[in-house]
Amino acid sequence: MELKKIYTGLNAQEVAENRKKYGENLLTPPAQTPLWKRFITKFKDPLIIILLVAGVLSIAISFYEYHGLHEGTEVFFEPVGIFIAILLATGMAFFFEEKANRAFAILNQVDDDEPVEVIRDGNPKKIAKRDIVVDDIVLLNTGAEAPADGKLLEAISLHIDESTLTGEPICHKSTHEEDFDKDATFPSDYVLRGTKVMEGHGVFRVEKVGDNTENGKVFVASQIDNSVKTPLTEQLERLGNLITWSSYTIAVIILIARIAMFFLSYDFTWVHFLQYLLDSIMICVTLIVVAVPEGLPMAVTLSLAYSMRRMLKTNNLVRKMHACETMGATTVICTDKTGTLTQNQMRVYKIEVDCSSEEHKALAKEGIAVNSTASLDLSDAQHPTVLGNPTEGALLLWLHEKGYDYRQLRADVEIIDELPFSTERKCMGTLVRSGLLPGKTILYVKGATDIIRYYCSDIMGNRSWDDITAQLLKWQNQAMRTLGFAYMIIPDSSEFKLHEGVISQILDSIKDGNNGLTFQGIVAIADPVRKEVPDAVRECLDAGIDVKIVTGDTPGTAKEIGRQVGIWTEKDCDRCVITGPEFEALSDKELSERVNSLKIIARARPMDKKRLVEALQAKHHVVAVTGDGTNDAPALKAAHVGLSMGDGTSVAKEASDITIIDNSFSSIGRAVMWGRSLYQNIQRFILFQMTVNVAACLIVLVGALLGTQSPLTVTQMLWVNLIMDTFAAMALASLPPSEAVMQNKPHDRKEFIINPSMSRQIIGVGGLFFILLLGLLYMLEYAPINSMTDLLTWYPTGPRELTNHELSIFFTVFVMLQFWNMFNARAFATGKSTFHFKGCKGFGIIVLVIFIGQIIIVQFGGKMFNVTPLCLTDWIAIIVVTSLVLWVGELLRLINRK
Repeated sequence: MELKKIYTGLNAQEVAENRKKYGENLLTPPAQTPLWKRFITKFKDPLIIILLVAGVLSIAISFYEYHGLHEGTEVFFEPVGIFIAILLATGMAFFFEEKANRAFAILNQVDDDEPVEVIRDGNPKKIAKRDIVVDDIVLLNTGAEAPADGKLLEAISLHIDESTLTGEPICHKSTHEEDFDKDATFPSDYVLRGTKVMEGHGVFRVEKVGDNTENGKVFVASQIDNSVKTPLTEQLERLGNLITWSSYTIAVIILIARIAMFFLSYDFTWVHFLQYLLDSIMICVTLIVVAVPEGLPMAVTLSLAYSMRRMLKTNNLVRKMHACETMGATTVICTDKTGTLTQNQMRVYKIEVDCSSEEHKALAKEGIAVNSTASLDLSDAQHPTVLGNPTEGALLLWLHEKGYDYRQLRADVEIIDELPFSTERKCMGTLVRSGLLPGKTILYVKGATDIIRYYCSDIMGNRSWDDITAQLLKWQNQAMRTLGFAYMIIPDSSEFKLHEGVISQILDSIKDGNNGLTFQGIVAIADPVRKEVPDAVRECLDAGIDVKIVTGDTPGTAKEIGRQVGIWTEKDCDRCVITGPEFEALSDKELSERVNSLKIIARARPMDKKRLVEALQAKHHVVAVTGDGTNDAPALKAAHVGLSMGDGTSVAKEASDITIIDNSFSSIGRAVMWGRSLYQNIQRFILFQMTVNVAACLIVLVGALLGTQSPLTVTQMLWVNLIMDTFAAMALASLPPSEAVMQNKPHDRKEFIINPSMSRQIIGVGGLFFILLLGLLYMLEYAPINSMTDLLTWYPTGPRELTNHELSIFFTVFVMLQFWNMFNARAFATGKSTFHFKGCKGFGIIVLVIFIGQIIIVQFGGKMFNVTPLCLTDWIAIIVVTSLVLWVGELLRLINRK
């Protein structure tokens, strides 16, 4: 490139001094947590901690029973089962998250070895980007990426894409103060690391490198872990505390009651008292172990893992498990505009150019093709991409869609002169010997209509300037970019010599529209809203989720996009829109008062979005953030859920929890649906598990107070735990999502995960099961029962030993009550019958495995499970009687529906 000034740049000594003083042009990579530490963090879950305590206590009980009571090795099954549950829950969570991280192959955010053209010792030379230092003189050409931040020394028709930092794709840069854009996010004479030259060229002096650049600041900020607790984490902590203190309270009551009973029933001796006290403590510890739902962490992990896998099919690549559920609790989505709501590709909205004759049509398509600095990458003919200025590229895309090959149109002309676009003229021109109109020399001009009109003496199509101005104003009010087209056929007898620089002479010679150009028409160009976005936004709004736009674009453009997608309505006032500088000027108190009503932040800077997220979180909102640029990384990291776009920068992906692979806002709605459904699945498992626990704990409690032994052996309890924990977790976690959840409002994060309806069912059904089981136990103990039919003629004969056959009946009835109740738990909060099996193949298979497994254990378990086979009559009677749990539940659901 030709330089208007002579620059010497730095010498070798100055380079070394500046590198030592200001540092290298490298971004500090985030510290990597060792693999073992990442695994240890899985044990911080409150329920896992409770399980660990329960496991240690269970080991103590087992050693006491093995050495003190001389029981068999089967007493160690319970602690082994607990620790298996712990390892499965933590191991699965760790495995799926690490697998997602590997799938989340993040490319290096910068290519530090990329060559950059600089001037050193008075000579242009290329060096690696990493070697740039403060005060280096850097040359910028079209397509180059700025390697650091600095102030422009020269700018010739320079347009830079700052979308990775501001969301604004095209920013005009200049060294002339009169051309500065006062509303621009960053100064017009300043370039930023990571931004790309779309058009023109320039020279700048480096002022900041590495972490000190705007790009670097954003990258460092994105590494800050705010340790924001997710709604699910908070709910599980509350549930863990409830279980812990409830079991402790009951255990203390048992201990006090048994001590009181000892003093009332026995002759006091210290030896007997200590033995009795030790037994009582072991009963209390057993109750605590029974009360802990070993399967809950497993259920949560399975639900999250299942959702992670299935959400990938809806174009949501989940990197962090809890992000699945948190999406369901989201109350606010802060979204960027470009690439998320819009297509991030300028397109012709409408073109009004006179093509009433073949000549006019030829003039229109040839003018668009040749009077342009852009080009198209047609390697994928179905989805061409623009190279160069996006606005000019939009016109070429329009030509391509109409079936015209702009390359052939360019090849057929002879270019005599070109006049590049400048802020002074606000238009550009190309003088050619036409290929479509042989023998004619034509000047094509394109630019701001209000400028071009003064060069025109005629309008094609018999339109008036008033009509044209009215149409332009309508488009501009819709935040569209507008251009005008004009041409002039240069006669052979022209006074101008056709050589380089003649276009300027021709335009300068035109006075007051005499002998001027012919105006062809106008075009509106916009970054169109994605087709699916309005419906997707409406779905989120109907689901009670507020949507806010945060963009680096102008307020007018942001409001128009907000109107098109349904975020901005005529009822909204100007206080709902704010610019970045105005937002920054707000005090924390003022922001707190306005944050809920804000709908659009325009001209936003990177840290504005993060501050908005934090202000919303302070208002107890669950915040999701979408973003694809480096500028979005701090907000993505600070949010409860960060949603990066599939074609976004690697810095944004690194900071996010979920990547929307197809960049579609509708995929966000699918993520919300999955999150809400997942939360309901976890509630269903808690409902089921806690009902079992209430019945089991009450049996242990009454048995402890009455001085009787548990009717269920350790191995039987191990099978019950396997059914009620692992299998039930798998069955209820695999239930498919329901679109009906999108008709509800987000659940309040302060609302306990066990809602009043669940509490009633847990206490009511659990208490009912306890009464039924206690009654059955009484009947079995006070009369010989050889088959289920004996219960019909039952007559008490007094206390006696329970036979293995009677214990087998009790064991099977206990399991089958829980078995049928699993169907009731499945139907919870669906408003449907439990026999609605669409998409529930996994549930059906697991239910069948549980049923067949129970039959095998009772029929063939023998001494290991302390059971004897039951006859067919007993099985039929147990199944029919216990199934009343399901039929009563169905009847109640039918009544509720009607």
